[in-house]
Amino acid sequence: MKRWDSLVDGYTRVGEAQGLSGDWVKGLRSELDRLGCWLKRRRPKPVLEEIDGQALIAYLRRRTHFHAKATVASVTSKLRCFGEYLVEQGAWRQNPMRWIKGPRLDWRGRLPRRIGAEHLQRLWEAAGQQRSHYHQHLGVAALSLLYGTGLRRGELERLNVTDWRREENLLRIDGRKTGYERSVPLSEGIARCLETYLPARQNLLEACGTHGEEALLLNRHGRRLSAESLGILVHRLARRAEVPLVSLHQFRHTCASDLLENGATLPEVQTLLGHKCLGTTSRYLHIADPERARAMSKHPLNDYLKELFTKEEKFQ
Repeated sequence: MKRWDSLVDGYTRVGEAQGLSGDWVKGLRSELDRLGCWLKRRRPKPVLEEIDGQALIAYLRRRTHFHAKATVASVTSKLRCFGEYLVEQGAWRQNPMRWIKGPRLDWRGRLPRRIGAEHLQRLWEAAGQQRSHYHQHLGVAALSLLYGTGLRRGELERLNVTDWRREENLLRIDGRKTGYERSVPLSEGIARCLETYLPARQNLLEACGTHGEEALLLNRHGRRLSAESLGILVHRLARRAEVPLVSLHQFRHTCASDLLENGATLPEVQTLLGHKCLGTTSRYLHIADPERARAMSKHPLNDYLKELFTKEEKFQ
């Protein structure tokens, strides 16, 4: 097991070289370190080249006990890919994880969580009531970008001022997550929020002396606002507004669902969100399908119930 740590280091460097997000690489490293600690505690201590499928199955049972299917599938996938890397490096003759499959996931069994219109309004009111003048504009701008464009948390964190082309009113999104860049058009409301935020941002840079900072969203020290700090900011607003917010990804779900309900097509929403596969976007039809709603409005039962209620009103 002496080579384990060096092999993990090499594998994570490969992931970084491929352009994988820092959060994903961090989670991968944590998972492999956990497996390494479990193997090193076993007695007798196993040899790296002799680790077999039975030992890995025992670890998977212990690691995923009482966890959701998505967690089991994620852990299994990470270990399988790492096993292929160990074969390439000559540490294993064959990958015992190649024949171990995780549970089959059906995304249709879990509907995306939305944020209601009333809760959205309360979030904006909470953002505008913050004590700090800068944080008022920061909160409104962050909420507008999250809900208005469906950005992922990491994509919002990595935005620079130059990514917004004011003349065309387009926002450039990097391709670290998807593998390709995309440009998202901004509505007039989002553009006005950014126009109001930028002077407050410039004043903060002057006060902190960080004139060279390129990040769009800044913390109180005039540096790039991290994804963790962004989450803390929005969750603090949610608690103040008494909104049951689970994660920032709910803004992305709400953006897609509301666009579909208001007549946007699936390809349009797919391009906006940066989905590679149309099937990923189509899951929002289960909670926002205007065609299905219009079809149900034509059901003959509606006429029958209308006549029934009319007769009841006459007898009252």
